[in-house]
Amino acid sequence: MSSAKDRMIARAAREIAPGMVVNLGIGLPTKVVDHLPAGFPVCLHTENGLTGIGPSLPPEHADRNLIDAGGAYVSTVPGSAFFDSATSFAMVRSGRLDLTMLGAFEVAANGDLANWKIPGKFSPGVGGGIELAQKARRVVVLSTHTDRAGNPKLKAECALPLTAHRCVARVFTDMAVIDITPQGFALREIAQGRTLHEVAQATGAPLILPDAPPPTF
Repeated sequence: MSSAKDRMIARAAREIAPGMVVNLGIGLPTKVVDHLPAGFPVCLHTENGLTGIGPSLPPEHADRNLIDAGGAYVSTVPGSAFFDSATSFAMVRSGRLDLTMLGAFEVAANGDLANWKIPGKFSPGVGGGIELAQKARRVVVLSTHTDRAGNPKLKAECALPLTAHRCVARVFTDMAVIDITPQGFALREIAQGRTLHEVAQATGAPLILPDAPPPTF
């Protein structure tokens, strides 16, 4: 993993406040657990039936029956609980998640999210993505700022099939921290070594820039 991605994940981890119930979505968000301080008072949830997720483990030290929704080996903490999918999604649907962190293919300036399907490519299905995006009290996205071809993933409108409308509050990328506002994308923080011009050029919609130099991460 590049240092830029690692800094992005570490910065996203600081979005979690003590006492929260937080779902970590498949992909980059599942790595957030490894950037939380030891003993941090948070209840991490995975939709395949576990609350109380500890650090991820290498295969040689893992319980092969204990995985998160993305298939990564995870550990438990004191107070961890196991349950079936019906109970897990009852937690989601009843609004008990303070925060969910999701990956994305595209995010629109109005907060629309597309993160489950690229036409013509295999997808195992939307899984719990729609309900997580719709039901959590706050939704943030972790994503590279551009795709592998250099095309913006933050766009005026999503071109890919939507997961949910107007659900994203904040986006953490390898270039910046960007909020979704009524006026569109607003830059709040910038990655080390990046310039405001670079971020604006890599964003596929107008980007509201701060009046003063933004904090870096």
